[in-house]
Amino acid sequence: MSNEVNGSQNMQEFLKGLWKENPVFVAVLGMCPSLAVTNSAINGLAMGLATTFVLIGSSILVSLLRKVIPKQVRITTYIVIIATFVTVVDFTLQAYFPDIHKALGAFISLIVVNCLILARQESFASKNGQWRSFLDASGMGLGFTFALFTLGAIREVLGNGSLFGVSLFGKAFEPWIVMILPPGGFFVLGLLLLLFNWSAQRRKQRKMQTA
Repeated sequence: MSNEVNGSQNMQEFLKGLWKENPVFVAVLGMCPSLAVTNSAINGLAMGLATTFVLIGSSILVSLLRKVIPKQVRITTYIVIIATFVTVVDFTLQAYFPDIHKALGAFISLIVVNCLILARQESFASKNGQWRSFLDASGMGLGFTFALFTLGAIREVLGNGSLFGVSLFGKAFEPWIVMILPPGGFFVLGLLLLLFNWSAQRRKQRKMQTA
């Protein structure tokens, strides 16, 4: 019985970041990369996965060192740990995926100051064990990746008529150029936030009716 309860709790810890507490669509964190690099699906996916790697690595390390790090310098220590993993991501993309590295530009380095990552270190990893910190970071990271990929895919399909660079509608399609420009990012994000809020309200109403 205890194993079933622990398994259910672990699953909830992981799934919360995918939908119920999605970093972008619910908590509205990481707006800078969410709007700046999501003009294509591949850019959104790459930034999301890079952020997920940094989030998981830093969460596990902060959890391991949580009893050693002095409270007075904890934020500084978290930033140093995060910056270390960001450097690994930066050099890896530069070495193996130069086109993606060029497209993402300075936003790779700005992962260091992503409020999502620092918030998870302060509010969760510094107070929990490695396994729970890993589940929390994985769920939040994949939720962030899902959000960026969704934004990028919608904007690329409508703005270029393609997905991952593959044409979907042929030459007859008239692309909505505004979708791959900054206003398109705000427009798509606003619609998705509206959808998530509407879905949350529907769930609340169903629970009230059931009660």
